[in-house]
Amino acid sequence: MSVHSTTVKPNTVPRLRARKGGEPVVVLTAYTAPMARLLDPHADVLLVGDSLGMVVYGLPSTVPVTIDMMIAHGAAVVRGAEKALVVIDMPFGTYEEGPEQAFRNAVRILQETGASAVKLEGGAVMADTIAFLTRRGVPVMGHIGLLPQSVNTLGGYAALGTANTDGWDAIVADAVAVADAGAFMIVVEAVSEPLAVRITESVRVPTIGIGASAACDGQVLVIDDMLGMSLRTPKFVKRYAELGGLIGDAAAAYAAEVRSRSFPDERYTYKLKGDNKAPQGEEKKS
Repeated sequence: MSVHSTTVKPNTVPRLRARKGGEPVVVLTAYTAPMARLLDPHADVLLVGDSLGMVVYGLPSTVPVTIDMMIAHGAAVVRGAEKALVVIDMPFGTYEEGPEQAFRNAVRILQETGASAVKLEGGAVMADTIAFLTRRGVPVMGHIGLLPQSVNTLGGYAALGTANTDGWDAIVADAVAVADAGAFMIVVEAVSEPLAVRITESVRVPTIGIGASAACDGQVLVIDDMLGMSLRTPKFVKRYAELGGLIGDAAAAYAAEVRSRSFPDERYTYKLKGDNKAPQGEEKKS
């Protein structure tokens, strides 16, 4: 776990829950300690999303992600975080069987990472599980709307509630059930703006939108998407940088210098002791 400085006040579950209707909550995904350190000053929550299966491991969906993957990356993010609350996704197959299974796996995740909360997908069908966890000291972030772990059932990643209002009541009921069960925050993914407004007005806890408009109480994006490092960019993602191109350019420049033997030159080369030229960053001792 990271060692908190005396000048930084870490975010807590109660403090974030109280942000309902107030200052929007900033959430970003993180999968490594270095990225967590960069994002921590700016984010209220760092979410170790099971999106790492696609972003880090090149998997076709989040379904193959394992609990060991989540724990390894979750522990790394906790080591890099100081202010932000760290939440870790429970991967597919670790909680659907029932409340007892979910509790065992959630406890393992929290104990082995030092994170503060877990996130799980599902609406009313998961209400009993969420209540079981929260009554036993496991903070839960909910997730309704488009459920990536259910991609095989859904047949894709299409946004919900955009053609008409059919099905809106069921999605709103999911949100209410998750909030009433004790979730301190709810991710609302890929729904139409009017539906997001209705969901946000219907629950007592902050809603965190991803493709659900600014009507929500906060927002989350996958860090690789917003930094321009993903091959495909969802409609709801604003690319705040184009690091993918910069990385490619840097690699190309390095490759060209290696092949021409112009790197490393004398600035990056160790000489015999007593040589008048010292490597960059070192001073010759008298």
